[in-house]
Amino acid sequence: MLNKIRIHLADDHQILIDGIKTILHTNAAFEVVGHSITGDNLFEEVQSNNSDILVLDINMPGKDGIEVIKEFAAKGFPCKIIVLSSHDDLRIVREVMKLGSSGYLTKKCAGENIINAILAVNNGEEYFCKDVREKIFTKVTKGNPKLNKSQLHGNEILTERELEIIILISLEFSGKEISDQLFISANTVETHRKNIMKKLGAKNSISLVKYAIKHKLVKP
Repeated sequence: MLNKIRIHLADDHQILIDGIKTILHTNAAFEVVGHSITGDNLFEEVQSNNSDILVLDINMPGKDGIEVIKEFAAKGFPCKIIVLSSHDDLRIVREVMKLGSSGYLTKKCAGENIINAILAVNNGEEYFCKDVREKIFTKVTKGNPKLNKSQLHGNEILTERELEIIILISLEFSGKEISDQLFISANTVETHRKNIMKKLGAKNSISLVKYAIKHKLVKP
C-alpha cells in the first residue's frame, strides 16, 4: 500500500477542524496526524508528526498564519502549506504565495476543494479555489481588448486553468509573466503549456494562438 498523505490542521475553531477531518476521512489516501488551535509551536509540531501538508488558518491566535509561514521559510519548510482564509484579498494571496505557500482556499469553499487542494499540492502543484483563481485571472486580463470573456470556462479538451494559460500565451505574456501574475511557479506554467500542446497536438506557440482565435478565446 502506498504511504498516506500526512496532514496537520491548524485553525482556532474546533468545529472547522472537525468538519475538515470528517471530509478527509472519506479519502483513504489521507491521514490526519495532528491539529492545533494556535499558531505557536506549529513548526515543532509538524516536524514531530512528520506532516506532508499543513492546512493553516491565516488568522491564528498567538502567531498568525503569516508569521507561521515566515518562520517556516526562515527555518526551511518541513511540509507544504495550504492557507485557509475568510477573505479573498489578492494582496494576502500574493503575500502568502510569495512567502512559500502552495495553495489558498477561502473558508466558504474549503469543504468542496480541500481534497483536490491536498492532492494537487502533494503532487507539487499550486492550488487556488475557483473564486480566487478567477479573481486573479480577471485582474491580470482586465481591460485587455483581445480577451473574449464569454469563453472563460472549461471545454471537453482543456481545463479552466489550461484555458487561462493558453489565453495568456495568446495575449503575448511570457512564461515568467504568467508565473508572476498567476502566483504559480515557472515549472507549473511550463507543465501546463506542455499538457496543452499534447492535448491539442500543437507543435509550437503559434498553434496555440491559432486554437485560441479559432475557439474565440481571444480576438485576432
